[in-house]
Amino acid sequence: MAKSILHTASSRDHSDHGWLKSFHTFSFGANYNPERIQFGALRVLNDDWVSGGGGFGEHPHDNMEIISIPLEGSLQHEDSMNNVAIIESGEIQVMSAGTGIYHKEFNKNSNDSVQFLQIWLFPNQRNVEPRYQQKRYKEFLKPNQFAQILSPNRDDEGVWIYQDAYFYIGKFDTSTKTEFTFKNKGNGLYVFVIKGNTTVNEQTLNERDGYGIWETERIFIEAGKGSQILLMEVPMEY
Repeated sequence: MAKSILHTASSRDHSDHGWLKSFHTFSFGANYNPERIQFGALRVLNDDWVSGGGGFGEHPHDNMEIISIPLEGSLQHEDSMNNVAIIESGEIQVMSAGTGIYHKEFNKNSNDSVQFLQIWLFPNQRNVEPRYQQKRYKEFLKPNQFAQILSPNRDDEGVWIYQDAYFYIGKFDTSTKTEFTFKNKGNGLYVFVIKGNTTVNEQTLNERDGYGIWETERIFIEAGKGSQILLMEVPMEY
């Protein structure tokens, strides 16, 4: 029988640093919640707003897969691998931190804020050589369908990471029913509603709600009209 957990938008921890407003689905920084550390390999899901001219100063990471998905606006990225890039809505960025990297992200636009999702996954390999990748998924996103934007496979259309995880994103201008089947046995699915509402196995979800479900082979999703949804299939044991 399927197991599940609901994290409503209102139950998330919140931090306000002036230039950064962030909502944490899972424990992050000073906002420690022993009952919400992770969902399988999914460790961090932060819903971030960066004000005009604001940004994250240079800081280190190691042995973590770090994914950024801008929702509105654009961020400039710089790292110790000499990458300099702009990431914007319709794109996905990944850093495999591995043996260690330094990076910073900031909003160069002084007038408009940036909204983006910051997601961390535990890797299935430690101490790999750090790497950076960025893809524009908007080019292969089709209306009223989920598009795969992340996987462990280097040849897939989206980005790849050192973990047996699969991410999908969809925008729906009409109510759409989808049957989701896991790629790998033992994985769970974490659904995050970016915009609008949806129903997952009869559980209603509203904007910015999160819902994890596992120990099942199929999941039925009804995306509401005007919704945008992120699906994250991750190993529950890793």
